[in-house]
Amino acid sequence: MMHIRFTSLILALLLFSAVACAQDGVGVGSLSLFRNLVPAQQLEQQASVQYEDMMHKASAQHALATDKNAQLKRLHTITSRIIPHAGKFNPRAGQWQWQINLIRSNQLNAFCMPGGKIAVYSGLIDTLKLSDDEIAIVLGHEIAHALREHARERMAKSELTQFGVSLLGHNIGDGRYNSLFQAGGSLLTLKFSRSDETEADIVGLELSARAGYDPRAGMTLWRKMTASNRGAPPQWLSTHPSGENREREIARHLPEVMPLYNKAKQ
Repeated sequence: MMHIRFTSLILALLLFSAVACAQDGVGVGSLSLFRNLVPAQQLEQQASVQYEDMMHKASAQHALATDKNAQLKRLHTITSRIIPHAGKFNPRAGQWQWQINLIRSNQLNAFCMPGGKIAVYSGLIDTLKLSDDEIAIVLGHEIAHALREHARERMAKSELTQFGVSLLGHNIGDGRYNSLFQAGGSLLTLKFSRSDETEADIVGLELSARAGYDPRAGMTLWRKMTASNRGAPPQWLSTHPSGENREREIARHLPEVMPLYNKAKQ
């Protein structure tokens, strides 16, 4: 299992990103206020437990890549270039214990759980023959979900929908959060809204561009995804907007992120 440990340099870069980069790139607004109904530390602890359990099972099945794996080394390099720019979108990212793992599976899937727990399935890289730029788009998208705290937001909205405002207030007032996590279910199966997916797409473009990866790879990645499943999106993109809408949205934001990419490549 590979752990990404922050050095003082990385922390400094995170702080720089949060301040110096606030005026350029994509505009996505403030984090949702709904997320405040779910305690961040408790959610991240739950995510860590689920993640460790998943990695343990993968290891027991000899499906967890070792540190010597060439593809895992690629993932580590790409992720380590993206993470220093995470602070612009969530200053708390500097406190996360980031992890990245590769699971040998034919699935075309990847995820980043709350608190920076990332996993990529080998099928996504091998089947689609992804370039480093395309991998960066995938990782940027998944990391963006964690940075924008979409899981906290979705769980809070689920609680409000299922139990009502009064019951939620009672639970929070008494310090009982069990119903929140029961309502949310497994974080690995939590579905985000299409607006969340679009937001993760455009934030991921900026993260990739700042890290020196070509954001135009978002277009080729989507086309590969669609072609691989004969027009229907695979698991990783099952809840995304349609391919046409997604490509249009990516194209719309390229003028905002291409200068960041060009600057990073200088």
